[in-house]
Amino acid sequence: MNLKDILYKLPIEAVWGSTDLSIRNITFDSSKVGSDNLFVAIKGTNADGHRFIEDAIAKGAKAVVCEQLPENRPDKVSFIEVTDSKRALALIAANFYDYPSEKLKLVGVTGTNGKTTVATLLYELFRKLNYKAGLLSTIAVKIDGNSIEATHTTPDSISINHYLNEMVNAGVEYCFMEVSSHGIHQQRTAGLNFAGGIFTNLTHDHLDYHKTFAEYRDVKKSFFDQLPKSAFALTNADDKNGLFMLQNSPAKKYTYAVKTEADFKTKLLENQFEGLVLKIDNNEVYTKLIGLFNAYNLTAIYGAAILLNVEKLEVLRLLTELETVSGRFQFIRSQQKIVAIVDYAHTPDALKNVLETINEIRTHNEKLITVVGCGGNRDKQKRPVMAEVAASMSDLSIFTSDNPRSEDPETIIQEMEVGIPAQYTNKVLSITDRKQAIRTACSLANPNDIILVAGKGHETYQEIKGVRTHFDDMETVDETLKSLNK
Repeated sequence: MNLKDILYKLPIEAVWGSTDLSIRNITFDSSKVGSDNLFVAIKGTNADGHRFIEDAIAKGAKAVVCEQLPENRPDKVSFIEVTDSKRALALIAANFYDYPSEKLKLVGVTGTNGKTTVATLLYELFRKLNYKAGLLSTIAVKIDGNSIEATHTTPDSISINHYLNEMVNAGVEYCFMEVSSHGIHQQRTAGLNFAGGIFTNLTHDHLDYHKTFAEYRDVKKSFFDQLPKSAFALTNADDKNGLFMLQNSPAKKYTYAVKTEADFKTKLLENQFEGLVLKIDNNEVYTKLIGLFNAYNLTAIYGAAILLNVEKLEVLRLLTELETVSGRFQFIRSQQKIVAIVDYAHTPDALKNVLETINEIRTHNEKLITVVGCGGNRDKQKRPVMAEVAASMSDLSIFTSDNPRSEDPETIIQEMEVGIPAQYTNKVLSITDRKQAIRTACSLANPNDIILVAGKGHETYQEIKGVRTHFDDMETVDETLKSLNK
């Protein structure tokens, strides 16, 4: 592709060299540079791509996009200076793949909790409606049934446009995408044409990255500010930040709610381990999903489907067929009648929602045992809060490792323990080894007791001191409960 076409609509400060060049590929990773490539130098949180410009040229880069022109500029290499290379990368990627987001209907889902469930179940719903659909989520990238393991909540902008282009080539009509605050802030979604945006909720998270809650909130809001007039913006009216998200959005504005009046309104009729009974826009619907938080998720899904012009009764019918997303309130009942639940809850609010749901359903003649940890190299402020939630809402809490990453797991647990109210210290155990913590919970459970293993959900690995090893919460729980039968 010609460099001039790749740079279309790109705000450029200066050009050194020719833009009439043939480019074979684009990358921001100097280790992946090949001959006749365009290298985009990104200033990241851990490394500055400008330091690797010489390496990229040595490996065959024919052109470089950067925020600072290097002193050494070989004659046969073109340099393009921009003010924001992250945004430039996103616009370049869209150009390189010929704007695939304009060739399908792309719907973004953002918020603290519920992104994966809403995006995934919208994908499943549209597949059931016999549309070719795509998914960009935490769990996987799916292209009309073909699955690719995901590595980030929002992939880099080159990967996004690559996947969208693959979807277009496969005839995909609708794509549903999780949009994280990191992805928005790092301009990974710039240049994408969204047909709609959905806001789920906003609670304490990612303050290691955004520093303040206001910054985190405003980054989420900027996604809706940038939606086109042709798009819809669907927000949770029950969330205190829901209407704030839409204040400056040029998109068509809609609301959904469970507690207040909204364009799409749901009433929770029954909430059991067997599922929910909801009244959605005055139609009674049974679903296999559990909990008030899923009543919100299903209402968002319903509203989005209607805004995408799906027939109302068909949507309601198919809501009853939707299954729980992997690692999201996923539960099994053992032969000893012990209920074990695995959930991705890794924020105080998400953990509180899951525990509230369990406490609403249970008889309280049984024990509720919660196994929970906090991730390393992440927001430390939520550690004592997570501990307080678990300790106050469970009969027994076992604090353990999540993904400690490069941090000392015992230090993380100690920082959690600070949050335990004095009256609950006698019903908290700390077991650093996660497998041992889960086994302890299972061995302490009696028939009809409930075990919640929170934090990792769908993840099938544990990262300790930078090394990933296989670890699956559901697999560990299932194997342990089965071994108790022997």
